[in-house]
Amino acid sequence: MKITNLIIVTLATGFMAATSALAQDAKLPPASDKQGVTYATDIKPIFDASCVKCHSGDKPKAHLKMDTLEGVLKGTKHGKIVTAGDSANSLIVKAIAHAIPDQDSWMPPQHNKAGIKDLTPEQIGLIRAWIDQGAK
Repeated sequence: MKITNLIIVTLATGFMAATSALAQDAKLPPASDKQGVTYATDIKPIFDASCVKCHSGDKPKAHLKMDTLEGVLKGTKHGKIVTAGDSANSLIVKAIAHAIPDQDSWMPPQHNKAGIKDLTPEQIGLIRAWIDQGAK
């Protein structure tokens, strides 16, 4: 009897975790259908307007430099923020789409001192397309 209860609890926990993950993924705007998206042409202008103020220079927030392609691909001291070919599982996409539970990790931060506004669904979709196309 105890094994049956353990199995039920395990299945229920797994179902709740999967449901939560699906709910978070539902917040992601779809990837743009634009082909040939590049960092230099399409993505850098978005990052320059929304990210570089805090994520560049000698002491970038979270040790993340977003003013170069190399910096973005390197990620933070905790790991990569871009999973080339898989935008839905890239931390940067989840952070800018506010699709992670920890609001302190949303980017740009809510009520930030610089007054930087949230990225639009179109901008997020373009970043998703860039990542899905290999993040080049």
